[in-house]
Amino acid sequence: MSGVWVFNKNGVMRLVENPYNQSTGDSSESSSSGGSQQQRMRRKILVHLPTSEVVSSYGSLEKILKNLGWERYYDGDNTDHLLQFHKRTSIDLISLPRDFSKFNSIHMYDIVVKNPNVFHVRDM
Repeated sequence: MSGVWVFNKNGVMRLVENPYNQSTGDSSESSSSGGSQQQRMRRKILVHLPTSEVVSSYGSLEKILKNLGWERYYDGDNTDHLLQFHKRTSIDLISLPRDFSKFNSIHMYDIVVKNPNVFHVRDM
């Protein structure tokens, strides 16, 4: 994964991925094979391991998180553009963009780290 870390207007840092970055350094090989460019542009998916379900909406994700003890967190100034979940037994907070189309690999890996052995991020 390559790219540049930038700060959003609300102070949250995110990774702007560069799918055209040459990882091998040999531009002649990668320009002649269209497959390597497609490989770098693969989308990521979040998979719930116990059921092998691909998380395709916030409805399905919220249902899984609730079963794991996560609750919606409604306090704060960001409720209009963020969905947040917290666990009473920890200090962890999962913050997701309200618009599912903006749900990306950064958010997926945040969920994976806070729920070990329950979720996995895979290439689509």
